[in-house]
Amino acid sequence: MLLPRGGPVLSVQGLPESLAAKQRASGMLETMPTDVQVKIARAAWTEASAYRVVSSWLRLPTSQRCAVDLVAAQDDSMAMGARNAFQEITGESQERWSSLPFLGCDGLPNSGQAWVRKKFLAATIYSPPNAGKAVEMMVDAITNGTLPAERTLITPVPYPALDALTGLGFGARKFSAHSN
Repeated sequence: MLLPRGGPVLSVQGLPESLAAKQRASGMLETMPTDVQVKIARAAWTEASAYRVVSSWLRLPTSQRCAVDLVAAQDDSMAMGARNAFQEITGESQERWSSLPFLGCDGLPNSGQAWVRKKFLAATIYSPPNAGKAVEMMVDAITNGTLPAERTLITPVPYPALDALTGLGFGARKFSAHSN
């Protein structure tokens, strides 16, 4: 929705030994359009770690020639760390990076969703708590004497809703990261 014509994405991911990082990366790759190119930066699931990693990446000469149209992080706090690193850029490349949309994941009401409402993040993915579903499944199993399914998936929800993202125009920004 945010890159209707595809484009390059900087993906701030958790460390590779993390199961959550592996699963989120796998989900992204399974659902991502083929016209999106991903560059990966690894951070340790904190705002400070993502800030350090992205700041270091931005200082590399190759990053100055690199096109990025969107920054997607596997966690809302890492998205904010990446955003803070990009905000510190000064000079001629500041305009180039200033209009990037930042995406997070987890979407808790007092962090990710609040950051979307304040326009610090363009969107987040809300992962609903699973305790209620687990209790419901346990009660059903006890009541009916049946075993619950071995695996039950809780569907994540975009915040804001996908139809709200279509009018944001990030895919056709005035200042694209492709421009110099």
